[in-house]
Amino acid sequence: MAGRDSLYHPVSIGNLRIDGNLFLAPVAGYSDRAFRFLCREGGADFSYTEMVSAEALARGSEKTALLLKRAHNEAAYGVQLFGGNPEVMALGARLVCERYSPSLIDINAGCPVQKIVKTGAGSALTREPRRLFEVTRAVVRAVSPLPVTVKIRSGWDASSLTWKEALAAAVEAGAAAVTVHPRTRAQGYEGPSDWGILAGAVELAAGRIPLFGSGDVFSPEDARRMLSETGVDAVFFARGALGNPFVFEETRSLLAHGSWEPVPAERRIQAGLRELDFLIEDKGEYTACREMRKRFCAYTRGMKDAAGLRRAVVAAETPEDYRRIFSAL
Repeated sequence: MAGRDSLYHPVSIGNLRIDGNLFLAPVAGYSDRAFRFLCREGGADFSYTEMVSAEALARGSEKTALLLKRAHNEAAYGVQLFGGNPEVMALGARLVCERYSPSLIDINAGCPVQKIVKTGAGSALTREPRRLFEVTRAVVRAVSPLPVTVKIRSGWDASSLTWKEALAAAVEAGAAAVTVHPRTRAQGYEGPSDWGILAGAVELAAGRIPLFGSGDVFSPEDARRMLSETGVDAVFFARGALGNPFVFEETRSLLAHGSWEPVPAERRIQAGLRELDFLIEDKGEYTACREMRKRFCAYTRGMKDAAGLRRAVVAAETPEDYRRIFSAL
């Protein structure tokens, strides 16, 4: 782990050194290379693909291949895989390394969605630390010396908090870092996350691996508070980055200078229009314009007449529709 003289500092993950500790989390349905490009441009120190199925990789899914494409400004990036079978996860990780040369592989042991959990992946791995150990060890052996990291939840529900056992299993299996989302699988993404668990995880991981925090980081102040109160080595922005890929540079300003200024609405919308253009390159106009409806709903958050703008964007069908909607800004 890198030494720390301030809240904003470099991070070392195995043999990978990252210049800062403000990361873009894997966000299903959003973290394609178009959005990752904007977040890296907006100050994210490191970024991850959304979670990718190891089974789909083994089958050669074209849709999965699109998720793995590196953004043009990603000198380094992480690929997050999910699956519950050690052999299939190892195969998927090897295929990713051969075809895309990522900087690390991250194992998703936190997703609470039923269709993921029922396959033995996601939060099911936090619930079963022994299997998490087997999956992690298989992936570590498959891609060494590339770093392997693991993202876990606090547990299955309030009566089954297994984060200590899951953290120990990941470390024993050779994980180079662990991210903790301190909500249970039963909570999903609702209710407050328990940052006390983050502080406890930092104590358990001390001197062995970096410990990263995720959950309820929506603003620069949230990131500063998580870093200062829990001692995590890095913070992940997930939903907090949606509609504002500049939250990373805003946070860096707060950590380094003690203050920050919000990016003007016009700049955010211009970022959204660029994201649309990038998506059109990858997915075609029809699909991109429909996917950007939900994304522009996030970009309009906090703007004047945001409700009216959202009503307009959910009916947009062409790039011209979007540009007309925002032409008055």
